[in-house]
Amino acid sequence: MKQLLLLFCISLISCNKETRVVENKKESKQYITVLGIAQDAGYPHIGCQKECCANFYNGTYKKQKVVSLGLVDLENKQKWLFEATPDIATQLASLEQNHLKTNTLIDGIFLTHAHIGHYTGLMYFGREALGRQGTKVFVMPKMKTYLSKNGPWNQLVKLENIVFENLQNDATVTLNQNLRVTPFLVPHRDEFSETVGYKIEGKNKTALFIPDINKWEKWQKNIIAEVKKVDYAFLDATFFKDGEIKRPMSEIPHPFIKETLQLFKKEKTATKNKIFFIHFNHTNPALQNTSKEKMNVEKLGFKFAFEGMQLDL
Repeated sequence: MKQLLLLFCISLISCNKETRVVENKKESKQYITVLGIAQDAGYPHIGCQKECCANFYNGTYKKQKVVSLGLVDLENKQKWLFEATPDIATQLASLEQNHLKTNTLIDGIFLTHAHIGHYTGLMYFGREALGRQGTKVFVMPKMKTYLSKNGPWNQLVKLENIVFENLQNDATVTLNQNLRVTPFLVPHRDEFSETVGYKIEGKNKTALFIPDINKWEKWQKNIIAEVKKVDYAFLDATFFKDGEIKRPMSEIPHPFIKETLQLFKKEKTATKNKIFFIHFNHTNPALQNTSKEKMNVEKLGFKFAFEGMQLDL
């Protein structure tokens, strides 16, 4: 009974914390909102019969959408989406209903790479679904080629359901007088396209978005130095530790949360506070709100992204 009461209290604390963050949207005209935090296949995961997904089916934990950010500018009445996930319908609806309703639905979509959770939501802009022309999709060169030459994506291009906005490594895109976005290449399993992260700059604050990367040491940049340059850093937290899944984890390399903790171990709390872990595999205990692993990481000063979180720019 005491354990159940403790879990209930922790849940209430978590909910209250989320409410306070969401209310911050009234304080700034430009902000980032988190629309999803799960790895490409979402939560619950297909075929999973483990306790982690059983916590959804027994009502202990709610569904988690695939990783995505919304970028909102209330002053100019514009909004953008980072990633076109399989959950894009409800993620766009969230932007419409909870943040900014416009006739354009979305002013543009920034893609990171061609793995299923990050671009396949584009299918809903086609004739079988929305069927509207002119949705801007910001893409790197290889991603543009992939979408243009392979079905069913090339039908979206042919019918002009999507129109490309070209990106280049480290070349800044000015969205308006308040917001700028800069893509940068990161090492990943680039079977079909390159992979990028993004720097998102507002008038007052800046964020990093790196949902997928192989290992921090494989990147030509120093992640500690990059985090220190910004106010928020959404970082790849797919797995908590080695051995988490039965598959050879070298085939799907990501920086384990434990590795990131070790890397930032000697940094000041102010630096750790900038990190928001995101892109959780269903097996990651940090995806479960009341797990001891998540609470222990938070005690060290690190944070976790959650759907509905809002951060001023």
